[in-house]
Amino acid sequence: MAETLILPQTTDRAAIYESLVPQIAGLLEGETDLTANLANVAAALKEAFGFFWVGFYLKKEGQLVLGPFQGPIACTRIRFDKGVCGAAYTQQQTILVPDVEQFPGHIACSSASKSEVVVPIFDPQGEVAMVLDVDSDQLDDFSQADVEGLEAVGRLITPLLG
Repeated sequence: MAETLILPQTTDRAAIYESLVPQIAGLLEGETDLTANLANVAAALKEAFGFFWVGFYLKKEGQLVLGPFQGPIACTRIRFDKGVCGAAYTQQQTILVPDVEQFPGHIACSSASKSEVVVPIFDPQGEVAMVLDVDSDQLDDFSQADVEGLEAVGRLITPLLG
């Protein structure tokens, strides 16, 4: 297992994801504990991009429950019909929000969060098992490069859920 990430010295997020995704795959290889794997994924994304908050909400007890994350304390439980996380879960698609204040029903776990992207992560049967939630303290901080990179990370997690 690698103890450090090797990242290109660039601000081009697509290039960073291109380097990061295989390294995350290496972190996950051979480890069977889901909590440990999700914790390392959150840490790798936080280290690579300096996101304000990055973590997972897992489907449990008919709602999304906080899992491993990096950043300030967060909402513990989110209903499927609430916020960006609930929308990504119920719509089964990635949702990119340039300004969280403009998203109907946004849950303000932190007033410092300004933009957000949430990626549903599917189990091997094709059901949403969790969401990967990434927040920025900057408006309009995410792009299609983030959507594609974070979806690639999500696909690495799917085999761990079987």
